[in-house]
Amino acid sequence: MKRVAATLVVTGLCTAYILWKIDLGTTGHVLAHASVGWFLLSLAIMAGSVWPMAWRWQRLLAARGVHDPLARLVRTYFVGYAAGQVLPTSLGGDASRIYETVRRHEGAGGAAAGTVLLERALGGVATLVLAAIGFALAVGRYDVGGYLWVELGFVVAAALAGIVLFSTRLHPLLQAARPLLRVLRVERPLREVYLAVHSFRSDVPLLLAMFALTLVVQAVRVLAIWCAGKAVGVDLSPRPYYVMGPLLFLVMLVPFTVNGLAVRESFFVSFLGALGVGSDRAFATGFLFFVVTIALALPGVAILVRAGVRRR
Repeated sequence: MKRVAATLVVTGLCTAYILWKIDLGTTGHVLAHASVGWFLLSLAIMAGSVWPMAWRWQRLLAARGVHDPLARLVRTYFVGYAAGQVLPTSLGGDASRIYETVRRHEGAGGAAAGTVLLERALGGVATLVLAAIGFALAVGRYDVGGYLWVELGFVVAAALAGIVLFSTRLHPLLQAARPLLRVLRVERPLREVYLAVHSFRSDVPLLLAMFALTLVVQAVRVLAIWCAGKAVGVDLSPRPYYVMGPLLFLVMLVPFTVNGLAVRESFFVSFLGALGVGSDRAFATGFLFFVVTIALALPGVAILVRAGVRRR
């Protein structure tokens, strides 16, 4: 109940901020005249990125003895996108992918959850690297210094998470936490996930290769946000989006609201507003990128509907 109340508060505050900043009539006019070509290019970039990400997951699963064809994992990714539209941000999609994998491979819960968590870790580190590059490119050109603290917070969190997951020196401390975890009835699943992720410390070449792939994919996905901006007439080069995009991806990992509703659009209005973009076009950029994510979920919806029909 408290979580629902907190979600409603965050959504309400972000919505109030948006309504304070934009004019609904002007924003509607901007969206009505959006370029279909730029929108489709944004959608194509996001959809095309599914295959390399599914291949990355396939390699990580295979390293833990779980084998699935690429086509099935691509299908699972699209179903995850569909689940993410009604569950809290990216975490809902992750839960869906873990469930689908466990359903196909009995006893592979630890490997499934561990590889999905490792994917998120790789994605987080890659976005931090892109954000650092973006800040270097933006120095002296764009006033985005306030967002440096956001990036710093994620850097610290990522560093601590990496130490906890891969350091052997922390084993005594983790052992001390087991009685509490038993009381909470989460000791066994957390242990399986931890062991699955921790075991990758011996697969450094694989992790480096998957990190390089993730970095390239994330860099290309940032261009999808730039295309959404171009569709509504935001005349900026891709450079500031390499500051904004990685931070947006990181913010969207935190389950503030269902599917990031209002949080995402507030982020666009705030960030692009600092670069001189009008609030109406800034909001339109965020909303159009939201539509791209909705369109990306449609194949997953079709898969779920087809599966439901077959079961009947």
